[in-house]
Amino acid sequence: MKTLALAFALLSLSPAAASADTCVANADAKKLAGAARTSFLTKCQKDAAAACSTQATEKKLHGAAQTSFTTKCVKDAVGQ
Repeated sequence: MKTLALAFALLSLSPAAASADTCVANADAKKLAGAARTSFLTKCQKDAAAACSTQATEKKLHGAAQTSFTTKCVKDAVGQ
C-alpha cells in the first residue's frame, strides 16, 4: 500500500503535470496576444519572484543557494 501511495505521489510531481500551470501556459489558455500578453506575463513573473523569494526565506537559504533556488523556481513558474 505504501508503494502505491509513493508511486502516485511521484507521478503527481512529474514535469508534465507541473508545466501545465505556468504563466506561459495560462497566457496561451486565455489566448492573450500583444500588450495584454506582455502585461500578464510581466505581472505573473513578478508574482512568481515574490513567491519564490518567500519560499527561499522559509527554507533559510542564503547567498548562492538562495539565488540558484529563486532563479530555478521563477523559471519553472514562468515556463521558459
